[in-house]
Amino acid sequence: MTSRPATVVEAVDIDVVRQGNLLLDSVSMTVRSGEHWALLGANGAGKSTLLGMLGAVTHPTRGTVEVLGERLGRVDLRDLRTLLGHVNPRHPLRSPLRVHDVVLTGLTNSVEPVPRWVPEPAERARATRLLAMLGMAGKEDARWPTLSQGERGRTLIARALMPRPRLLLLDEPATGLDLAAREQLLTSLDTLRLEHPELATVLVTHHLEELPGSTTHAMLLRAGQCVASGPADEVLTTDRVSKCFDHPVRIARTDGRWTARAERAVPAGRISPPESPPE
Repeated sequence: MTSRPATVVEAVDIDVVRQGNLLLDSVSMTVRSGEHWALLGANGAGKSTLLGMLGAVTHPTRGTVEVLGERLGRVDLRDLRTLLGHVNPRHPLRSPLRVHDVVLTGLTNSVEPVPRWVPEPAERARATRLLAMLGMAGKEDARWPTLSQGERGRTLIARALMPRPRLLLLDEPATGLDLAAREQLLTSLDTLRLEHPELATVLVTHHLEELPGSTTHAMLLRAGQCVASGPADEVLTTDRVSKCFDHPVRIARTDGRWTARAERAVPAGRISPPESPPE
């Protein structure tokens, strides 16, 4: 009998209230090892707020959140965050660090290298391997300011993977990418998930076209409430996505990737042609 994958994150009936505003309303979510979740919804739906709970950045107002077996409110969040990989495309680095050194800062959970800290040879080798896996081979000595937005995104994923996290959180990783860079990023994510089968991921986005084909599960959020949650093919349907965004769209999946197109409305006053009489 095959054992069930380990639970990585479990959120139960969480509410988040900030300055009198209800940002999340009775939201529950369970992420297990090897699952790859997408959080979708319009602006203000609560996606980033929920990601903050999963990433041990903030506490819920009500309900419980357990991350890697530790309940928020009973554990030092700073210690817990060192066990997670968090990819923020707005990484605040300003200095011209080499790509290889940026990746190594994932071990110290810092933006800049820690003074007098010297990585082990095995750690340097791991950084090189991760960059190669993510399509950045030969870029180890490139300086951060010279990178394209897509190259920065893949570098930050490598950085997040350095401490060998069980959970990787991606906050709109395709933000600002052109078509080619977006496709390179999504291909890298598919490769990553194939080579690290135990890794769980949660990706936030507004756009179905930004989901890798390896996405296994999805949650739709609207105004802080869960519209649907579960296996991706059951959640990312025309009816449910239309309800989530309060706009009629048609969802299709081709070669493993999703697309969304607005339904064409019939102009007012136009009369559909009569049906042909049966023969």
